[in-house]
Amino acid sequence: MLKIGVLGAGHLGKIHIKLILELPSVFELVGFFDPNDTHAQEAIDLFGIRRFDSLDSILNEIDCVDIVTPTPAHFDAAVAAIRKSIHVFVEKPITQTIEEGNSLLKLAHEAAIKVQVGHVERFNPAFQKALTHLQNPMFIEIHRLAQFNPRGTDVPVVLDLMIHDLDIILSVVKSDVKRISASGVAVVSDTHDIANARIEFNNGCVANLTASRISLKNMRKTRFFQKDNYISVDFLNKKLDLLKLEDLDGEADPFDVVFELGKGKKSKKIIFDQPEIDNSNAIKEELIAFHRAITENLTPIVSIEDGLRALEVANQILDKLKTPNMVFSDNKI
Repeated sequence: MLKIGVLGAGHLGKIHIKLILELPSVFELVGFFDPNDTHAQEAIDLFGIRRFDSLDSILNEIDCVDIVTPTPAHFDAAVAAIRKSIHVFVEKPITQTIEEGNSLLKLAHEAAIKVQVGHVERFNPAFQKALTHLQNPMFIEIHRLAQFNPRGTDVPVVLDLMIHDLDIILSVVKSDVKRISASGVAVVSDTHDIANARIEFNNGCVANLTASRISLKNMRKTRFFQKDNYISVDFLNKKLDLLKLEDLDGEADPFDVVFELGKGKKSKKIIFDQPEIDNSNAIKEELIAFHRAITENLTPIVSIEDGLRALEVANQILDKLKTPNMVFSDNKI
């Protein structure tokens, strides 16, 4: 059993604390550190766990750390842990800057410790089920829409929401990024609240991503298109739709949906499947995977390199968004 400490007892930190306490055979939760007295007291009242009075004091008593602080604090907390040879789980985005991420990568390799990044959608059971069907997608359409919540508006929507999907597509498309274009607008906050990005890869795949935190409804859906296949992953509702085209041999069944492709071409029928999905908790699964990476000496499923690559692409999108928007006068379109 690994002794673990949690850094940060805000909204997400409390969720992590709760789930770690539900894994007594995996982790021993030593306690948490959060300088915010309100957050700390709420955690104590909810879970009855120990609050440490400093970062150093908690790091001296644990084997691994779960960093669920605001993003600007990720780097310093992770560095302090790595220097004590403590394994690190750090929420996304891995760090605030690329420079910090590269420094963290170097330190982690030198210390030979495990670092896992909290890109939780990798562990969504619908996506896990989809992985067995994803082969070589050539077009990906993504919508991640959220109703407005003041929490998280201190960063652009690209780092708040879209980065989840950047990690997903980078894990699926085995090719380097060729070109990125993007547009977005700040509506209710000082940073972009809605953004769209088009990512072209060297292998010809194109991904079109839309992220919004000012939507009237919540949606987290990704559609993958590949040869003779359409795969739709509903991350929010944990559903998977599979459509496959197969050559039609002989006469069609009266209930078959058939595509007539023209003279001289074999007709195809559509096979539709909606497989059953396990109702597992993705955060709990990623914490279990973190434990396995440490105890079985495995590369974390979402490695420090993965987290850094997602951050790099996110920053490229942010650079595109800095291009001044075209402004029209009242009498011109």
